[in-house]
Amino acid sequence: MATLSAQPAPAPSRALQGILCVEIAMLLFVGQDAMMKTLLTIYPVWLLIFVRSIVTLLVMTPLILWLGKPHRLLTPLWPLHLIRAFLFASGFSMFYAAFPFMGLAEVSTIFFSAPLITALFAAVFLRETIGWHRGVALVAGFVGVLIAMNPTGENFSLVAILPLLCAVTYAISQIIARQIGDRESTLTVGLYTLTFAGLLILPMGWLVNQVIEITPATYHLRWEMPPQALDDLPRLALLGAIGMAAYTLVSRAYQVANASLVAPFDYTYLPFAALLAYVLWDEVPALNTLAGMVIITASGLYLGWRELRASRHSDATPVTAEAIFAPGSPLPPQIPEEETSR
Repeated sequence: MATLSAQPAPAPSRALQGILCVEIAMLLFVGQDAMMKTLLTIYPVWLLIFVRSIVTLLVMTPLILWLGKPHRLLTPLWPLHLIRAFLFASGFSMFYAAFPFMGLAEVSTIFFSAPLITALFAAVFLRETIGWHRGVALVAGFVGVLIAMNPTGENFSLVAILPLLCAVTYAISQIIARQIGDRESTLTVGLYTLTFAGLLILPMGWLVNQVIEITPATYHLRWEMPPQALDDLPRLALLGAIGMAAYTLVSRAYQVANASLVAPFDYTYLPFAALLAYVLWDEVPALNTLAGMVIITASGLYLGWRELRASRHSDATPVTAEAIFAPGSPLPPQIPEEETSR
């Protein structure tokens, strides 16, 4: 396989375009999640994820038909997309279910253990070599997760496990995406992942309501259609449109610039989320959350740098550095252009 270092360096204008696209995308993803947190006081999480999927279907289907190859509506890889959609729906329903109980920065910080878990799973299931440098980074990163969660603290709640479980499902979906590789375009991946997730989220929500008791604390998990939903369609559609715009921008970023250049900017989601949460809800992350955020970010960036450095001397495709780890993004690891042209 080709390596990232084999790609010609992007022109400054294309590099700047890639960085701007991914930064605007991170801002939009934060805005999407802030809207989710606000709307969860009115609507159940299942409905919000379903609406986002419907918007994806309505926008991306004609877009794929218009663009044509390499994008496609019918694909023999649909079983892999279905598995990823199940992981996406179950994982992010847990991610958003934690919002009423935790701060946005706190939930996001724990979720960003996903790059570390992906690297660990790649070593276990794909037999990728970790080495002691990456091993130390992984250990440090997971220490950061523990610091952020603070399981021995008096304010610890089992709800904090939900974004961690989301990170696990997201990491598994990235490993499965390696099996898809360059056989599918990012638009097709996004269409199938998000649309299937919307179809799966409805029976998931119904099953959850058969298992748990809905209380005022878990009202956002109820199985019902609020009567004001039809009147609120513009706002619900906006939620889906923001997610779609973010997805398109981050896809564009990885098309015009090297993954090694734009991947580190995924982590700007965390300070954006912390800042917006402070502005909207006066949320001030606890010191343990801030410390965990710094450690997790540093470990993830170091892992990405090590894998990119190793790719100069190996045919292995980096996993962590090439994956997009923004909450709510279905994008798989990116494949270098010269490899897709073979």
